[in-house]
Formats: sequence, C-alpha cells, structure tokens
Amino acid sequence: MNDSALISVGLPIALAIIMFGLGLSLTVGDFRRVARTPRAVAVALVLQVLVLPVIAFGLVLAFDLDPLLAVGVMLLAASPGGTTANLFSHLFHGDVALNITLTAINSVLAALTIPLITNFAIGYFDADGELGLQVGKVLQVIAIVLVPVAIGMVVRARSAEFARRADRPVRAFSIAVLVIVAVGALLGERANIGGYIEQVGLVTGIFCLASLTLGYAGARLMRLDEPQAIASSMEVGIHNTTIALTIALSVLDNTEVAIPAAVYSVLMYVLATAFGFLITRGRTGGRAPATTSSS
Repeated sequence: MNDSALISVGLPIALAIIMFGLGLSLTVGDFRRVARTPRAVAVALVLQVLVLPVIAFGLVLAFDLDPLLAVGVMLLAASPGGTTANLFSHLFHGDVALNITLTAINSVLAALTIPLITNFAIGYFDADGELGLQVGKVLQVIAIVLVPVAIGMVVRARSAEFARRADRPVRAFSIAVLVIVAVGALLGERANIGGYIEQVGLVTGIFCLASLTLGYAGARLMRLDEPQAIASSMEVGIHNTTIALTIALSVLDNTEVAIPAAVYSVLMYVLATAFGFLITRGRTGGRAPATTSSS
C-alpha cells in the first residue's frame, strides 16, 4: 500500500481538495471573531496545541507502544480539529462560528505543530530515521494544509455562490476519502491488525474521551457558556484524521504510523456521539447559536 501512486500522489491531492473546501467556508471575518471571543479561542487552542500532546505522550508511555505506533498517536494528537468537529458541534447546539474560527487557526498552526511534535516523537521513540520531517517535508505539510485553505478563501471572496454550491459535494468527498483511507490503512496491515487494535484501540479511545472531556470541562471552568463549551469539546476532541493519515502514508510513507489515526477515525464517531448526548441530556430543546455556518 505504501508504494501505491494512489497514496503518494492521490491522497495529498484529495486532502488538498478537502482543505480547499474548508477555505470555501471561511472569510476574513471568521478570524476577526478572535478579537470578540479571545477567551473561548484561547482555552481551546491551549488544550489542543499544548495539553493534548502531553496527554498522548503519557498514554503511549503508559501503554509501552511500539515506536511506530507511538509516533502515530503523537501525530494524531498534533492534528487539528476538522470539518467533522464543526458538524458535531452543530448537531449538539454548539457555537459553530467558534468552531469555524478554531478550525481556521488550527489549520494554520498545524503546518508548524505537526512537524515539531512528529519530529520529537520520532527522535524520542527512536523510530526509523528515514521518517524524519526534513525541510522539504515540512514544506510539503504546509502545502497540503495551508495553501489550499488560502486559495479557498480567495475563491469564496470572489464568488460566494460558487462556495455555497460546492459545500455539500466537498463535504461528501471529505467523508468518502476518510472512510476509504481509514479502511485502506487497516487493510494494508491486515496481517497485524488484531495486534494493532489491541495495542492502540484502548489508547485512542481513552485519548478521544479525554480530549472531549477536557474541551468541555476546560471551557466551563473558564466560565464560557454552554454553546461555547460544546464547540470547544468537539473541536478539541475530534481530530482531522485525514491529515494524520495523509502525512503518515504519503509524507512519512509508513502504514504502521497511520494505524492509530485509522482506528481513531472509527472510534471518534461513536464516542463523540455518546459524549454529545451525555452533556446535552436534560436540556429541553437547547437553542443553537445564531449561525448557519457548519463547515
């Protein structure tokens, strides 16, 4: 699977299309929201960029994971929230505008945090030296993540109608790519999949629940309102596994590194749904914030 042109060429192109679609949902005004809700943004970003990698690091040490799987978990922790987080926030009456702002900022930060955290993990766990993210590969990550978002924003600024019409097809394409890549990554290691799931299933499950809980509890402790807390929970708890899978398979060229993200991509739907119902139970028709954006 690693040598397939579909993975080395097709997957980065597919992710670029997905990130372009994200850009189509963003405007400069989304970034201006940071000035109006700095505390909400700061809470989620600190949790996602600083706290989650520490939790992931503790988990891989506690479970004594294989070095490549440990790198995969750290890569997953470094990956930003994605469009799925925005969808879950919308479903459970979160502040979707906050999600959009966080997704935009995280997509920019990921171009720096993913190489930093992944390089640290590769060095610490003494994984294959060829996996190292050299300057060229760092630029590749930036090109995959940041450039398409910027292009999408420019296109939206020029044609809001095109952006509106493209939203649903790009969303469907995103889900299809995630399913295909996750299943492909699992099948690519089918001889070892039982052992991998046994090793990383519990780790990724705990990590997902810890992320969701921290996102919600941290926001409430900082006295953010309920919609903002739900938005923070989903943004911190639901990672963009397509980015993690793409980097593992096409940049690092290693299927084993992709396994944690593949397993997580399945678990997160179940756990995020259960968590969403848990934190909203007893609410009598909680009203969604005044926004229709749900990229």
